[in-house]
Amino acid sequence: MSILPFPSILDDVKEKGLKRAVFEAVDDSVQRITAGMNVQDIREALRGEEPSRRPNPRLQPHADGFWLHMRPSYYNRDITGLYPTFRLGWLSTYFVAFETITGIFLMIFYTPSPLVAYSDMVTILSNVPLGQFMRDLHRLGAEGMVLIVTLHMLRTFLTGSYKKPRQFTWFTGVVLFLLTLFLSFSGYLLPWDQLALWAVTIGASMVEAAPPEVVGTNLNLLLRGGPDIGANGLLRFYLLHVLLVPILLIIFLGVHYYKVVVHAQSLPPQKENIGEDTAKRIPLDKRVYFIPDILTSEILWIGVTTFVLIVLCTWFYHAPLENHADPQVTPLGTTAPWYFLFIQGALKLGDKFIWGIAFPTVVFVFMMVYPYIDLNPSRRFRDRPVALSIAMVFASGTVILSYMGLAEFGVRTSADTEVLHEMTMEPAHNHMGVVLPVPYDELVIGAYTTREVEGVEAGEDPRNIIEAFNAETIETGEMALLIDNLRSQHLEVGEVIRFNPLPAGSEIDEAVAEFEHTLIGRENELWNAWGGIIVTQNQEDLKRVDVFIIWDEVQMDNGWPVIGPDGRPLLATQPVAVVDEAGNPVLDEGGNPVMEERPIRRVNSQHVFIHEMSQYFD
Repeated sequence: MSILPFPSILDDVKEKGLKRAVFEAVDDSVQRITAGMNVQDIREALRGEEPSRRPNPRLQPHADGFWLHMRPSYYNRDITGLYPTFRLGWLSTYFVAFETITGIFLMIFYTPSPLVAYSDMVTILSNVPLGQFMRDLHRLGAEGMVLIVTLHMLRTFLTGSYKKPRQFTWFTGVVLFLLTLFLSFSGYLLPWDQLALWAVTIGASMVEAAPPEVVGTNLNLLLRGGPDIGANGLLRFYLLHVLLVPILLIIFLGVHYYKVVVHAQSLPPQKENIGEDTAKRIPLDKRVYFIPDILTSEILWIGVTTFVLIVLCTWFYHAPLENHADPQVTPLGTTAPWYFLFIQGALKLGDKFIWGIAFPTVVFVFMMVYPYIDLNPSRRFRDRPVALSIAMVFASGTVILSYMGLAEFGVRTSADTEVLHEMTMEPAHNHMGVVLPVPYDELVIGAYTTREVEGVEAGEDPRNIIEAFNAETIETGEMALLIDNLRSQHLEVGEVIRFNPLPAGSEIDEAVAEFEHTLIGRENELWNAWGGIIVTQNQEDLKRVDVFIIWDEVQMDNGWPVIGPDGRPLLATQPVAVVDEAGNPVLDEGGNPVMEERPIRRVNSQHVFIHEMSQYFD
């Protein structure tokens, strides 16, 4: 009679003893989970031994199980080495799972609202255990996924694995590639920092060029959720990133895997006769069973890849988080994500519709239909000069256009703007300007000039330098020029600004010194330049730092300074009336004012606010 009203393990323990009953229960559970393999079968597989039971229990999980029903039971030995697959297809699938796991972790602590998205990111980085590490893994994994999928497609094309009967397999691969790009792009906005906002703004702006105008305008509004990317846009991108695109990706990944199983993985080109496809017919002596050989190999690739990602994120890579997104401030040198740089480079060639929409559409459509166009039966390299040439043209064109998409290519920013940006730049790409890292207490209220650095390096006394320079700026009119500029920037200043000696040994001293050396490095564009830093107390715990440059304007040709025979830049001049000692204009014999050409003196400034509790410095 059963101990309980129903059969249970207690009956087995009573009949067979505890050890045997527990072993049989575990063995039965393992066999149910693996859909056919018991503990002994798994032990034999891990040891590399031949199966002791017949029929081979290692084939049953593929027929009856859920996880392996879309994996072949055995493979051809010719494709189990590093070549020809390089395991890129498997790694692409692994990154899908990797990104899903790390993404779910981040979703727990994130709210898709402009009001809290950035603060949530700061919380993840500072207060959530392993938060920064998980975000680094997610960001690096996303970029690694784009790279691996790209290499997988390139390998498939080079080995001719897209040919009949695998045309549709290639088609689904192109769709997966596009979904991978958009999945990464849609996640780019979620941190809600300056890099995210403006990189996505650049990418989304291309939709507006779709003809006719009413279609482009409405598509742009649909994607952004308004004229500018705000709360509606952030929510749209969040839903695309965590819901719509992943669903489509999983569907097409299933179709892709199904087609791979139906047609089998193509053999190396030299292993098949021209026009034949023998991948499905695997001789007994060339069969390599998925369990244990392929499975352990794939686990090894997962382990190595995960280890590399962990090492990179621990010591070498940290996902950037810039300043809070500000639609009113456009950062200098903003670019799209690196995998869209080729489109940004193409946009520099001309019309936004032609190069931003038509060009990439034609490229990707051509990729999809190429297997149906290429009727060459041979997959061997020597028989496919046209296909290999197309691959090289695509690769070279992508690299060249990506280089053209960099902020430095084809765009010249005035030297004064670049120098001021380098001085006051807020955190961007894990880098910030010279001023922000200066400790709040060392930002001593006052005005400081690079001319002091120049004089001190020449051996002069700082106090004598400053005293003479204060008088000089008033006499030359540069003081009035500077004050007018600062007032236009809403800085309250008097009729005269008195420069002070730099506090010895302070970091503001080092910042001004770096400012001077930067101006020297750009002297061909900023001739006879000097600059300065003015620190004012804006509020009780908030300081304003104004950085300015005064220089002689030089003649420019296509964004580059014109250099004269003496090696100096040619100065831009303007006619100015000559005056006598009393300040009256000097007249010529005809009673007209005497004019002379004088260099054009320019001034530019930029300011930044620094709060006492900011985290720019220790």
